[in-house]
Amino acid sequence: MSNTAHYDIDDLNEKARRHLWMHFTRLGAYATKEIPIMTRGEGCYLWDAHDKRYLDALSGLFTVQLGHGRHDLAQAAAAQAETLEYFPIWSYGHPPAIELAAKLAELAPGDLNRVFFTTGGSEAVESAWKLARQYFRAKGEGQRYKVISRETAYHGTTLGALAITGIPSLRTPFEPLTPGASHVPNTNRYRHPLGQDEVAFCDWLVEGIEDRILWEGPETVAAVYLEPVQNAGGCFVPPEGYFRRVREVCDKYGVLLVSDEVICAFGRLGEWFGAQRYDYLPDIITCAKGLTSGYSPLGAVICRDHLAEPFLDGTSSFLHGITFGGHPVSCAVGLKNIEIMESEGTLAHVRAHEAGFRERIEGLRDIPIVGDVRGAGYFLALELVADPETEAHFTNEESEEILRGVLSPAFFEAGLICRADDRGDPVVQLSPPLIAGDQQFDEIESILRTTLTDASRHLRRSHSVAGADRREGGKEWS
Repeated sequence: MSNTAHYDIDDLNEKARRHLWMHFTRLGAYATKEIPIMTRGEGCYLWDAHDKRYLDALSGLFTVQLGHGRHDLAQAAAAQAETLEYFPIWSYGHPPAIELAAKLAELAPGDLNRVFFTTGGSEAVESAWKLARQYFRAKGEGQRYKVISRETAYHGTTLGALAITGIPSLRTPFEPLTPGASHVPNTNRYRHPLGQDEVAFCDWLVEGIEDRILWEGPETVAAVYLEPVQNAGGCFVPPEGYFRRVREVCDKYGVLLVSDEVICAFGRLGEWFGAQRYDYLPDIITCAKGLTSGYSPLGAVICRDHLAEPFLDGTSSFLHGITFGGHPVSCAVGLKNIEIMESEGTLAHVRAHEAGFRERIEGLRDIPIVGDVRGAGYFLALELVADPETEAHFTNEESEEILRGVLSPAFFEAGLICRADDRGDPVVQLSPPLIAGDQQFDEIESILRTTLTDASRHLRRSHSVAGADRREGGKEWS
């Protein structure tokens, strides 16, 4: 299909360089280089202003569950806008927000029946922290304000959510952050001395959380934030029994368990919520992204009944609100998104095809640069290493060169959108739309095989040149 619209690409680039502040972007990189401009999408594919096609193997940003260009989702938004385009849910309700809240309560595990809407994931994470703090204050435990999360975990960019985030490079420029957050080891078993012993590794991780609660003082800790599968660092999955044990620790000390599912909910792991895949009951679920398949911004904090109890009587209220939280158009899209996923069997599709997806990515382990493959559902990562036999880390300079100098431009040139990420050791992340199947998996595997093989050869050549330089200088290369 051809793009019928004509774009003045030079004009768009000039305007973008002057006015568009792209997120998490080295703006200087585009001072002279052309900015990629995406103009339309259909299914698992996108087209740019040159009408070049790309396979979106990242679902936009872990978001476009049902694929691009869905007229039924667009029509749901248009129909609602014609009826009620906007009204806040500050002391009011409207049908889309009410119906979506009821539907989320139906889909969520256990007694997670209360839904507080936001416009995105960072807001949901921060709203959950505010709720936990006011909840404990209402219960006479106002000293409980601290939260615990995991190292390298990403939970958002607002100052509260950023404090929960465990990535130093994102935090440092904005310090001092909201006080009260601390971090414990994540579930990355690659290279860990206990990584091959499921029981011992789980014991060590859970003991780390309990030790941190005790160190902080249990009477001061409000919540523990965990993703079902941790995004940053590259799709860290939990060991067997991990979440059941964490739930026991939280109950022991009266701490809330928050399941941050901004990425993992709405089918990404083959279930409505990641907590269902790993069989645990959190006190709070934070979600966004796939809730609307990205067709309109929306996030939510889904809570167990007991968290609403202090706010149900008298003059009490949760003193928090967001102008566009629960926007009627976004809620209508969310309802339609869930309806389509149910009618088309999207979750069953993911469960039926995740093994084939994983098999293709696992097959790339024969490339020397690939050290580990991990993840679950339609959410996988390859960790890149300097030497897979020794599991040697890249230096910072090598990581920069391989990810940004070699792989990112190679993926783009080959028409593959994925994530080359170095928030931790370098990884390539894959998160295709949930409608993807064998055709897309074959295409992903083929492009990755070519680009990763070329990157591996580039690394060997670099090492050979460096070795020759060292030998000429009378130094031994190691």
